[in-house]
Amino acid sequence: MTARHYNLADLFEANVDVIGDREALVVGDRRLTYRELDERSNRLAHHLGDEMGVQPGQHVGMHLYNGVEFVEGILACLKIRAVPINVNYRYVEEELRYLYGNADLVALLVDEEFVDRAKAAGAPAMLVAQQDYEDALAASSPERDFPERSGDDRYIIYTGGTTGMPKGVVWRQEDLFFAGLGGGNPQGDPVSRPREVAERVVERNQIVMFPAPPLMHGAAQLGIFIAFHWGEKVVLVRRYSGEAALDLVDAEKVNSLNLVGDAMARPLAEALDAVPGRWDTSSLFVLSSAGAILSEAVKEQLRRHLPDLIIVDGFGSTETGSQGFGTATSSPDKGLRFTMNERVTVLDDDLQPVVPGSGVVGKLAQRGHVPLGYYNDPEKTAATFFEIDGERWVLPGDMATVEDDGTVLVFGRGSVSINSGGEKIYPEEVEAALKSHRDVFDAVVVGVPDERWGERVAAVVQARPGCTPTLEALEAHCRTRVAGYKVPRLLALVDEMVRSPAGKADYQWARSVAAQSSARS
Repeated sequence: MTARHYNLADLFEANVDVIGDREALVVGDRRLTYRELDERSNRLAHHLGDEMGVQPGQHVGMHLYNGVEFVEGILACLKIRAVPINVNYRYVEEELRYLYGNADLVALLVDEEFVDRAKAAGAPAMLVAQQDYEDALAASSPERDFPERSGDDRYIIYTGGTTGMPKGVVWRQEDLFFAGLGGGNPQGDPVSRPREVAERVVERNQIVMFPAPPLMHGAAQLGIFIAFHWGEKVVLVRRYSGEAALDLVDAEKVNSLNLVGDAMARPLAEALDAVPGRWDTSSLFVLSSAGAILSEAVKEQLRRHLPDLIIVDGFGSTETGSQGFGTATSSPDKGLRFTMNERVTVLDDDLQPVVPGSGVVGKLAQRGHVPLGYYNDPEKTAATFFEIDGERWVLPGDMATVEDDGTVLVFGRGSVSINSGGEKIYPEEVEAALKSHRDVFDAVVVGVPDERWGERVAAVVQARPGCTPTLEALEAHCRTRVAGYKVPRLLALVDEMVRSPAGKADYQWARSVAAQSSARS
């Protein structure tokens, strides 16, 4: 077939028709070519539509660990113009009840481990991955007899939950293709017509890409589609650990590994430290982080074992897609500096562009290919998305300024910044300073109420095994890396840091832990 629209199912099928015999997906001992993955997704699409009654535009939940079923579930939904909805598998009953209801799910693809929890939360009609999934596929048609699709078909990614309840970001697929997937060519100019994706894919030499985060994280879903648009082989690990990731790199000769920040990169580095030489990592040439920035301490730890590795920090969010890439000197320790794409601007309080070199701190904004808004939340949509002269814009909440050379210096998300005596403190910088201490494995920084200063900086720290860092030691260390007013005044040691499955900080939980520690002190 020839793709007629910038529609993700159309583009995938067009590639299948020209590279069908290439390996597309490897999970454990399961290996599928592009043609096999397409046929299985067709069968699932027919089961969802014909047997479960899912209609175009309706929402199907993906309550799964990483696996063949998650990828097939996304593709199957898109084939029948339904909308896949990512479900955080760590959610408890109350959180699931909210998400199922907020997303208006009509069906749920669920792993066996989560069935009881899903039922207790009032899940809609379920298809259980390990129980009746293969029987359902075997009984369904493998044909592609689906209605015509459009670039206007929807794609929704649920995000958040670290500072509030999750929100569903609603994208038109054409907008997501250009903003989140690099227009079919993230390393260069985007394609100018849909059929160009399949034309280019024939000429590419296949590499092996490993999106390591859970597929319930938007960055991993986008990584899958970027790989498919390039005709690459995607390898997945069901549940992430540093050792499991390195085992897969070794076994499948992975070339490109995508992670989310220190929470995923540090276990990788720690495994390399613990058993140097155990894994053959010679195939790996790129490690990229999306959704969270790598600290310099973790980068240095990785480079000791992988000196030729190219490390890339991508900048973006679920509300924007890709916005830019870190400069050579960018790190939370020294300042988060990015070269942004032409659609990114920093706007002041009057929604006017910040003058480069002025020092004015404004809000990072993006125009053009942006989402339609948040699902079922007109109030948050109005606060985040707007139009200027007929062009759509998004303000995701990041604070930044523009330097003389046009480089954008990002301070962090305004919603988690700390205001101490009128000084704005952004957690990422202090977290990086803490994680560079030899006794600290992980750290999250939050503000707690203070009668004199309004807020004071509190550090929630997971120490390395056998270590018990003191507040005094961490204060002294941080003073060599950040200004005095940014130094933590309160320390809460925890046995294990609570983060999202993708490794993002849970600031709500950290504030609760810090508040309890403050009350005891």
